[in-house]
Amino acid sequence: MKEKDVFGKALEAYFHNQKKQVLTTWTNLTEEDDVPLSYFFRDYKQMPKIEKKALDLAKGSVLDIGCGSGSHSLYLQNHKKLNVTALDISEGAIKVAQKRGVSQTKCISIWDFQNQKFDSILMLMNGMGIGKSIEKLPLLINHLKSLLTPEGSIFVDSSDLIYLFDEEDIALWKKDEVYYGEVNYGISFKNETEEFPWLYVDPKELKKACIKSGLNFKIIEKGPNFDYLAKLTF
Repeated sequence: MKEKDVFGKALEAYFHNQKKQVLTTWTNLTEEDDVPLSYFFRDYKQMPKIEKKALDLAKGSVLDIGCGSGSHSLYLQNHKKLNVTALDISEGAIKVAQKRGVSQTKCISIWDFQNQKFDSILMLMNGMGIGKSIEKLPLLINHLKSLLTPEGSIFVDSSDLIYLFDEEDIALWKKDEVYYGEVNYGISFKNETEEFPWLYVDPKELKKACIKSGLNFKIIEKGPNFDYLAKLTF
């Protein structure tokens, strides 16, 4: 079944008419939140320190996974003069990224993208979420590893959702062996809605998955809301 591409439609709507518009988001753990669509079009100065750190450290050939409207790619391409490939499964997002001036784009799932190597791989704005579950996380890391040059780095940010739970909740998910970072994520724009599985992974679990895949794991920046930026290398 073809995806509705609610996110892509929202980006296109804002790109063509930059009035105050919002993307409504929620999870099974959190209430609805209206995110201004302008947030997805911010420049480097407006980005949180976690994203700035990743962009500062990116070098060589870059793969920007889940590029959205292309804000990270544009900075690396135009200001750092790097060779950037911007990838997103959303047709609308890719159209916007192209119109904003991103030179190299791929409208494809990361799972179907292969046979290329990059010096820097970016998975920002909780990019590891595309792994969907803690069980599939090693598969994703192994796939990313296959796209990395020997001296390359993967920069990924995520959040530890432990702060949403009390001790009784934690005891329950440990007993049931259900990982607390696996959520159902929903987005809505102009009466169209999509829901999908998404993963927020805590540093210990991500490190464990990296070690299994033969990669080094290091936290290089922390944010204010239990979020962090990690660097994965050979």
